[in-house]
Amino acid sequence: MENEAPKKQKTSVRKRADEIKEFRCKNLIAVIEDPVDIKNIGTVIRNVNALGVEKAYVVDPRKALPNDWQAMRERKSLSSTSVSAVKWTFVKRFDSTEECMDHLEHKGFVSVVTSPHVKGKSNVYLHDGDFTKHTKLAVWFGNEKRGISETAVSRSEMCVAVPMFGMIESLNLGTCSGIVLYEVTKQRREYQSQYRRARHKGKRTRPLPIVIPREQE
Repeated sequence: MENEAPKKQKTSVRKRADEIKEFRCKNLIAVIEDPVDIKNIGTVIRNVNALGVEKAYVVDPRKALPNDWQAMRERKSLSSTSVSAVKWTFVKRFDSTEECMDHLEHKGFVSVVTSPHVKGKSNVYLHDGDFTKHTKLAVWFGNEKRGISETAVSRSEMCVAVPMFGMIESLNLGTCSGIVLYEVTKQRREYQSQYRRARHKGKRTRPLPIVIPREQE
């Protein structure tokens, strides 16, 4: 009898893992550039996990995080602020923006950054952007005070802005990442539902579901 609870918990975890597997957005990475507050890192990781983003990268020149993912998963400050999402989300840290960009470009990823209008760049509002045309996509979020760096902007394909209608024209990092990643994952999940591969090749004869059915009460 004493072993029943752990067994049920493992079964429940395995069941949930199987349920969400097909809904994860493959080849989608959220990048946090030079964050200051550990709570914001945890919040973004929570959003990444909840919305089905495949991975999270952190550009961490202050070396606030350990290099080892397992050690990161055991960091109480991250585990509590992410509501344990760090245990279920792959997180990789980099010492600099250049190192992270080099890694992404080597792997074939295209980057977009969240930023207000930047002269000379392709600028779009979030709802007007097409986040499905690249098989591998990295979405960057900047520092809490300075925003995204010039280096990240110069090496990205476009700047994405969330339209705002109040006297305050800014959002905190956690809120911004939640809004942006919701739209990006929504588009990519709908695309994955229809097509097996990029560039509209391999259309499925039967579309996959885009939401997990609710359990019948």
